[in-house]
Amino acid sequence: MLLPNILLTGTPGVGKTTLGKELASRSGLKYINVGELAQEGQLYDGYDEEYDCPILDEDRVVDELENQMREGGVIIDYHGCDFFPERWFQIVFVLRTDNDVLYKRLETRGYSEKKLQENIQCEIFQVKKLQENIQCEIFQVLYEEATASYKGEIVHQLSSNKPEELEDNINQIMKWVDQWVKDHNS
Repeated sequence: MLLPNILLTGTPGVGKTTLGKELASRSGLKYINVGELAQEGQLYDGYDEEYDCPILDEDRVVDELENQMREGGVIIDYHGCDFFPERWFQIVFVLRTDNDVLYKRLETRGYSEKKLQENIQCEIFQVKKLQENIQCEIFQVLYEEATASYKGEIVHQLSSNKPEELEDNINQIMKWVDQWVKDHNS
């Protein structure tokens, strides 16, 4: 049976992981958090001293995922999307959260005031590092990145501010998955 591949993208704290895990649980699709995959496989290409984090080796990540993506039935969770091959995904969901909600979520995760402010300011000049960046939400950087990387008709925005929106998003995606499976397996 053919199964679709789904990309969940958005800034840290928008709810990609919560949505992805719950969606995988209900749909039977395989969930992959690219950050965790990179950490487990040490898929890095150096260290960024300014941002105090490892630099993702995008080519190695793509190589690592290629076979699974070819088989289908995978939900990918990552804050960026422009390095994934367009052929991989049948649909892309960009999660959006209001900045005040996002700020509180990141604060709850233990982000210091200094780190939060640095992340807000870094986007003003350029998008050097998309992760941990609230300003991305203001400029819709990730949505624009998704529409530039994939056909516009497969890119959709989902609001992710309240718990009830999570359930709405899961239901909406499950309906899409069910219809896609029906259309491609008859």
